[in-house]
Amino acid sequence: MKYRFIEDLTSDVMFESYGSNLKELFENSAEALFSVICDIDKIKPREKIEFKFKGKTLQETLYKFLSYLLAESEINEVFLCKFDVEITESKQGYAGKVVAKGEKITPEKGGTVVKGITNYKFKVEKNEKYKATVVCDI
Repeated sequence: MKYRFIEDLTSDVMFESYGSNLKELFENSAEALFSVICDIDKIKPREKIEFKFKGKTLQETLYKFLSYLLAESEINEVFLCKFDVEITESKQGYAGKVVAKGEKITPEKGGTVVKGITNYKFKVEKNEKYKATVVCDI
């Protein structure tokens, strides 16, 4: 399972995303986010955006990554559907790069408008796999 939505909030959307490694966790988190924003299965990877991101902790890094993705999609007016993440850990924290692909925003492929990623219940855990809990402000 890549991700699942949790039904315990009325004014926000919460999901858990999973990965056997950090790359999978970040890519699956991005896919879950854009599954809220648009009908991701109908989006074609025609346009590309890329950026770098970093953070001191894994939780901070994922939060920044998702927030930047949201901002970049709005600035470039694209719905995103494919994500290729590279991420490394060092003494300074985490650093990564993403190449995301999608297509121009069209109303018929739109979903729920996400205003931002919140800190409410936001966390990243590692047991056998990585698990992130993310709440989107809608």
